[in-house]
Amino acid sequence: MGYSKTYTFTAFAEVCQKYPERIALIYLGRRFSYRFLMQLIDKFATALHRLGVGHQDKVMIYMGNSPQWVIANFAIQKLGAVVVPVSPIYTSHELLYMVKDAGVETVICMDTNFGYVKEVDRQYPLKRIIVTNLTDLLYTWQKIFGTLVDRIPRGSTVKGENIYSFSDILRAAPPEPPAVEIDAVNDLAYIMYTGGTTGFPKGVPGSHVSEVSYIDDVMEVFRDYIDPNGDTMIMVNPLFHIMAKGFLLAAGLNFGITTVLMPVPEVDAVLREIERFKVRWMLGVPALYRMILENDRLTDYDISSLEYCYCGGDVLPGEIFKRWRELTHHPLYQVYGSTEVGHLTYSRLDREPDPRTVGAVLSSRRCLVVDPETLKEVAVGETGELLVTSEYTNKSYWNKPEETELSYVRIGADIFYRMGDYVCLTENGEIQFVERTADTIKYKAYRISASEIEAVLQDHPTVMGACVVGIPDPGCGERIKAIVVLKEDAKGVDGQTLSGWCRKRLAPYKIPHYIEFRDMLPKSKVGKLLRREIRDEEKRKEAQ
Repeated sequence: MGYSKTYTFTAFAEVCQKYPERIALIYLGRRFSYRFLMQLIDKFATALHRLGVGHQDKVMIYMGNSPQWVIANFAIQKLGAVVVPVSPIYTSHELLYMVKDAGVETVICMDTNFGYVKEVDRQYPLKRIIVTNLTDLLYTWQKIFGTLVDRIPRGSTVKGENIYSFSDILRAAPPEPPAVEIDAVNDLAYIMYTGGTTGFPKGVPGSHVSEVSYIDDVMEVFRDYIDPNGDTMIMVNPLFHIMAKGFLLAAGLNFGITTVLMPVPEVDAVLREIERFKVRWMLGVPALYRMILENDRLTDYDISSLEYCYCGGDVLPGEIFKRWRELTHHPLYQVYGSTEVGHLTYSRLDREPDPRTVGAVLSSRRCLVVDPETLKEVAVGETGELLVTSEYTNKSYWNKPEETELSYVRIGADIFYRMGDYVCLTENGEIQFVERTADTIKYKAYRISASEIEAVLQDHPTVMGACVVGIPDPGCGERIKAIVVLKEDAKGVDGQTLSGWCRKRLAPYKIPHYIEFRDMLPKSKVGKLLRREIRDEEKRKEAQ
């Protein structure tokens, strides 16, 4: 495949020219045609350029799902700048670290999380803070109605020389962004953050060709099944995550179909929109599909239009697969990947999916299943650690040589990423998931680093050691449990104290659900924490 002369924006721009009047996005009832969406992107790119955002500058998107997110993403990349997408519920503690690590100068945020950005700005001055509201791009009557019934969440903002209104700068700018020469291979398109094994999130840099390579692969999987006369997808998963962003482009915008964009994963709202817009395509995590299946009002909605539903982000339980087929008469297909390698496998649509596998490997990626100690390939059907490479992906973390050394390995002429997941390769070439590394916890749609939570706990002045593990929970994947050893002179410290400490430093989904105190933690002869022993111990407790 030759991706060297294209970049992320190309396919979408071609669709906007081909289907200008088709609806690209539906958001809280407002429709955005491809022509209008492109005009907004061009206007925002012009506005950013006027504010001084230039080639390879780092721009953080600190927002939830919204048209503003899509507009900002494309506008930043059109200028040759670098998108740094992060969760809108990160605290100022997490935000400050990533802003400094990536060298971010511009943050685009919602007014509801502006306070955290202002805290960061006081410690690490930003050149630009661009603030928007959930309703900035809605119809006027929607804003008035939402205000009257008190349904619009609003945050407080302050004025400042470096603070700008998204809607004001958009309104003032013409749709005439400068022409920028972009090197698809060497220029960065994004830096995405993922959990770190040393306690700090790791920046994963990606070029335009990194992103385009797997998106083109996924489009080939979908091409014969998209309705050329117009199709509809619903996007519930957060766009700051690589799974959702890639799916939006590969299954939605790059094919010229309509995407119903959901700001929050509220189940009744999702079901209502599926019925209203006759949605055929959907991406979700196991927890979302379970919530739909267990919704008391499920029979009140007609979701018979659903046909191609993909599931990713965690292991798909067999009972959810079975119940979904019984409900919709269609299977759940699977997607699997990581921030480091992009999308890796997809269930093919021309065959019945095996619920035990996560699909076949995309053509631009190459995998090995190896013994984790010797890095020698294991036989087909045997369990080993999954290694992945591609000529199109970056082979290092941003500013993290030690993390890079731990996670990337050279085999022959190629550098492979160590996924940390244990899998086996089936006879037909699909990947069957067996177990994840002990460091990673999957809670709902989130992939959480146990080390990051341990590092925060160990920063508390009374904590001598901490071990964090995932406890299986069919409703959400895994619950987070922290086992803590306190210093001998610690007084008045309990689980509530440590939960409050974490809450000030970690996003809500990373806060431990359980905290247990012990006198010691299991460690190896060289002092390494044996987290897997704790995990196995907790599994035995659950089985009793």
